[in-house]
Amino acid sequence: MAVNLPLPVAANLKPVAGIELGHAEAGVRKANRKDLLVMKLAPTASVAGVFTTNRFCAAPVQVCKAHLEGLSLSDRTDGGIRALVINTGNANAGTGEAGLAAANATCAALAALLRCEPSQILPFSTGVILEPLPVERIKAGMPQAIGNLKADNWYNAAEAIMTTDTQPKAESRTVAINGVTITLTGISKGAGMIKPNMATMLGFLAMDAKVAQPVLEHMVKQAADKSFNCITIDGDTSTNDSFMLIATGASALEVNDIDSPEYAALADAVIGLSQELAQMIIRDGEGATKFMTITVEEGRNADECRQIAYAIGHSPLVKTAFYASDPNLGRILAAIGYAGVDDLDVSKLNLYLDDVWVAKNGGRNPDYKEEDGQRVMKQSEITIRVRLARGDAAATIWTCDLSHEYVSINADYRS
Repeated sequence: MAVNLPLPVAANLKPVAGIELGHAEAGVRKANRKDLLVMKLAPTASVAGVFTTNRFCAAPVQVCKAHLEGLSLSDRTDGGIRALVINTGNANAGTGEAGLAAANATCAALAALLRCEPSQILPFSTGVILEPLPVERIKAGMPQAIGNLKADNWYNAAEAIMTTDTQPKAESRTVAINGVTITLTGISKGAGMIKPNMATMLGFLAMDAKVAQPVLEHMVKQAADKSFNCITIDGDTSTNDSFMLIATGASALEVNDIDSPEYAALADAVIGLSQELAQMIIRDGEGATKFMTITVEEGRNADECRQIAYAIGHSPLVKTAFYASDPNLGRILAAIGYAGVDDLDVSKLNLYLDDVWVAKNGGRNPDYKEEDGQRVMKQSEITIRVRLARGDAAATIWTCDLSHEYVSINADYRS
């Protein structure tokens, strides 16, 4: 059961002019489930992405990066990216040259159906690692996916990219910029193997603004850094992490300068929606019962604040204590201490659990009562706040607790 995460309502997911979505049941790993998604883009669309830093990155990640690197329209005569194809059930990672061939074959098959070049297709995969991609099943499912392409298919699209997710993750919003209403809709997936070092396992956000390619590339990195790069479930960085930002160019708004007020307004909307999609992943973390916000303040720089926040968020002892609602909060201090900030003066540190002041100047607050700590820990939404008293920088990450169910899900993942 996801933590305070309502199911998306299909009617509330707004179509984005310039993008159509179609799904299929290709039987990639299991029968009778949506497991193939095609996103068809208008010729006016621009696309940018960020990807996993895992050195064992999957074949589709390698192909996507190669296709995007050749995206400069001044160097191409065939136009930009025309479609994305996503399969679930198989990650096509740890598959060597055969995996690259399968990813390229997927692009070629879809390109033939859409009458474009293979280099205009971006492939994505998610699922089990170290197994050959059943590319023939994917190719066989493509006509079905193309046959139901439509603009208002975001809910089905969100379902088609799920693996161990308990529910689809999708959201829309609109923003008015210079009198033009811009529509943004996004989907994400992920529930385990989540500690992105770029984005999330898979995330796709589309908007109908027209954005210059270099500007879009800057925006996607900025959005990822403030959203998907601020979440962790288990500290594992996937081989397939990808976050894509699509600007279809269907509206009258053009953004060509990162220093313009139009960019600031659009980026703010993209970041806000990206944060929602990222937090949905934490709320649906495998076996999660608590949604935890960890904020570290008064640091010398944002990097050390994030380093300390992640030390807390990754600690199995901290996460299991929160699952049990056990106010064994010395575990948080221990995690701060081993975070790697070697010159940290712990005698100035203060720790809060929501409204409860737990540690004062490096030691137990004389006014702290364990029943107050337990009251907070029984909540489904909890904020841990650390004040370092060494600067004015801050960082926030989002995580969840660690339960028996997490072990069960991952022990049985392939069965």
